[in-house]
Amino acid sequence: MKKIAFAVDENKGLDSLLSQHFGRCLYYIFVELDENKRIKRIEAKRNPFFQGHAPGLIPQFIAEQGADTVVAGGMGWRAIEWFRKLGIKPITTEVRKVKDILNDLISGKTLPTKPCDRE
Repeated sequence: MKKIAFAVDENKGLDSLLSQHFGRCLYYIFVELDENKRIKRIEAKRNPFFQGHAPGLIPQFIAEQGADTVVAGGMGWRAIEWFRKLGIKPITTEVRKVKDILNDLISGKTLPTKPCDRE
């Protein structure tokens, strides 16, 4: 875990709330961690595929940003498979602030990955 992408609907950095779905979010908050799991850099990027996308485009975009983990409130099984093929760990969790989820990840708490029932 070096760079984590969080799907969010607001650009408030670590105070952003996680989006319900990774592909329909407005932004991605990228948090880069150093070797001691301290925050090295935070960057927000607009989702270039918010209006619509073909399967695989968003996982490829996340991979191009250098993320090795992606977190969203939900994602479909196809997206989960795309991320795994690209070497990116997909995580789904309840909607909370990015900083709270990040703290869980840094502390080693295991967060499940379950596909949502809608694509």
